[in-house]
Amino acid sequence: MDELIALVAEKTGLSPELSQTAAETVLDFLKARLPEPLPRQIDAALGNSGTSSGEDAANKMVRSLFGKE
Repeated sequence: MDELIALVAEKTGLSPELSQTAAETVLDFLKARLPEPLPRQIDAALGNSGTSSGEDAANKMVRSLFGKE
């Protein structure tokens, strides 16, 4: 996951925190729509057991944008 976050930060110029939120949001979106076992394979490829919910990630991003975090 750290490699993905670093790549998002590099490509977008976002801070690591916002890059993490962006990556988690996209991954949550994809995992919610892909059939099993693909979501588990995504988690395994990233070396984690999952990310926060898309709603939590979106809320975090909005708070960060408005300096509330």
